[in-house]
Amino acid sequence: MAKFATERPYADPEAAARRLVQLAASIEPVQDGRIHIEKVNAPFMSTLGGNGSEFGAAIKYAVQQGWLELHESGTYVRLLTPGKNLLN
Repeated sequence: MAKFATERPYADPEAAARRLVQLAASIEPVQDGRIHIEKVNAPFMSTLGGNGSEFGAAIKYAVQQGWLELHESGTYVRLLTPGKNLLN
């Protein structure tokens, strides 16, 4: 019996992180450039079809690259200059 697996577009953390940065850039930040995590999580998972582990890997990758800053509470991110440079 053959198994059919659909390819996950965000299985690659870099691709997922780049898409996450695009999402973050499209959201109007609140005070001090804060973007509430649910504002990027919801569209990533519902509209783009990503899952929780892909979202987590994307956040981690984006933080490691200096594209996003994740607050220690995990409640918001900030788009950093290197992340903004990806959009050009």
